[in-house]
Amino acid sequence: MAGLETPRFRKVLVAFDGSKDSVKAIELGCSLAGKYSSALVVVHVYSTVLPPYTGVTPMPIPELEGATAVSKERARGVLARGIELAEEHGVRAGGELIEAGSAVQGIIEFATHEKVDLIVAGTRGMTGFKKLILGSVSSGLVSHSECPVLVVR
Repeated sequence: MAGLETPRFRKVLVAFDGSKDSVKAIELGCSLAGKYSSALVVVHVYSTVLPPYTGVTPMPIPELEGATAVSKERARGVLARGIELAEEHGVRAGGELIEAGSAVQGIIEFATHEKVDLIVAGTRGMTGFKKLILGSVSSGLVSHSECPVLVVR
């Protein structure tokens, strides 16, 4: 096929949340990084849950520092596991822990800022009501990313 260029994936981002499908994304990301001599970065997005504020009563807001620290520590563990999996597949990977209200927004902003050439993400295969309520990170990435997105099932 004349005229087709081989894609250049200098930097591959793998979105990793610790799920079975994100493990598959790590495996495929590592395979692509090896084939194209790409830099691989594993990204984990977490959010800190804030209590709702009604503004009705002047109740004191509970101490959130402890909950925030626990959330961040768990997120660090998930990210470390993703990097460890990449290394088990023979790929040296960088890692980025992102705090964001939306996983899609956090990944897209990071990918744009870092000039990522490909995003690899797993899908949990949600259907019906669950997908409607929870949304889909992989669908959001496909819809909003400026670079190609490869969804692994």
